Amino acid sequence: MHISAKADYAARALLELACDPSRPLTCEAIASSQEIPFRFLKSVVGELRRAGLVRSQRGCEGGYWLGRPAGEISLLDVVRAVDGEVITLRGEPLAGLGYPGPAGRLPGVWRQVEADATALLGALTLASMLPAGPAARQARSDAA
Repeated sequence: MHISAKADYAARALLELACDPSRPLTCEAIASSQEIPFRFLKSVVGELRRAGLVRSQRGCEGGYWLGRPAGEISLLDVVRAVDGEVITLRGEPLAGLGYPGPAGRLPGVWRQVEADATALLGALTLASMLPAGPAARQARSDAA
């Protein structure tokens, strides 16, 4: 299995934004906090913006916010926003995949792996991924 750097960076950036949705963050701040290459993150955030997962505002008071509440953004939304498909085989979707002879059942296995991954990613929201409790909230406010 392969998780793309784009999907990983996108999820990390969105989780950073979800920690304090009341204030915007710049790409520079997110990149620094998550140790993500700035230029790559800028491209990823552009894709997230086009997908409606983040919104932006220019200027000295600007930056990025979540486009929807953290409880309404699943990891599946994130992966699809930056990668399109959850799992591909040599860059192609699994839908029409078929093999002859003894390998004939293999495409069904790959499709089941994709279905299971899709179900898991769809069930996990950004809100569910954030640390909970007073200590975590204090750590987030101390970091601000």
